[in-house]
Amino acid sequence: MNGLDIFWFFFMAAALQPIFRQKMLEAARQRAIQKIENMRNSRVILLVHRQETMSLLGFPVMKFIDVNDSEQVIRAIHMTDPDVPIDIVLHTPGGLVLAALQIARAVKQHKGKVTAFVPHYAMSGGTLIALAADEIVMDQHAVLGPVDPQLNNLPAASIVEAVKKKNINDVEDQTLIMADMAEKALNQMRESVFGLLKDRYDESKAHELAETMTQGRWTHDHPITFDEAKRLGLHVKEEMPDEVYQLMSLYPQPVKREPAVEFLPIPRKSRTKEG
Repeated sequence: MNGLDIFWFFFMAAALQPIFRQKMLEAARQRAIQKIENMRNSRVILLVHRQETMSLLGFPVMKFIDVNDSEQVIRAIHMTDPDVPIDIVLHTPGGLVLAALQIARAVKQHKGKVTAFVPHYAMSGGTLIALAADEIVMDQHAVLGPVDPQLNNLPAASIVEAVKKKNINDVEDQTLIMADMAEKALNQMRESVFGLLKDRYDESKAHELAETMTQGRWTHDHPITFDEAKRLGLHVKEEMPDEVYQLMSLYPQPVKREPAVEFLPIPRKSRTKEG
């Protein structure tokens, strides 16, 4: 083997290494999912969105709930017998209302028990899906978020409120049209959330939660912690299985820079316990 052969050998090995690594990671994910399904006798569905990086230019691309996600989740639900429980793991900043609502309604209509696991965060559309589940299991430090509609990246509730504070003659026609659309969006989202909750909670509580979650009580990025979710009356628990954390560790954030957080990935026990 001459020098050129050695060069090409190492070049091909370096080129194929990411492919082999990805295949090994995918196999590890499948084993982790299988482990949870066997342990809980359920169908496990993951909806995980990470920030991807384009391979050549390095621009970050935010992933979010889209129609492709709704197609895949609904297909997984259709492939599950009605009496089989579903465990849906949510890790997402949200996304398209249409796609999130499609998933949420499919989750609600499943006859078996549906548990939404939120190990870190499920904002906006992710919260919408969680609200459709029979039970939400959150990490102690995980958060949900409001599901108030946004129009052109502006909160619908604020558009309506801004128009109310001005003389109608001082408001442009386009702004009035936006306010009309915003009011319709608020009403539609409130009714949609009530529809998801009405069989899980008594009617008055379902109306109260729908009003609170959709009508602009908070900013759209407001973190609803486990304790706050409990105070609101949501069906939340904090017994997160270790297997869910282990599964999430197989979905690392793909970055091409030095990590901002670093630690030895091993349990650290007190010396008294070790002794």
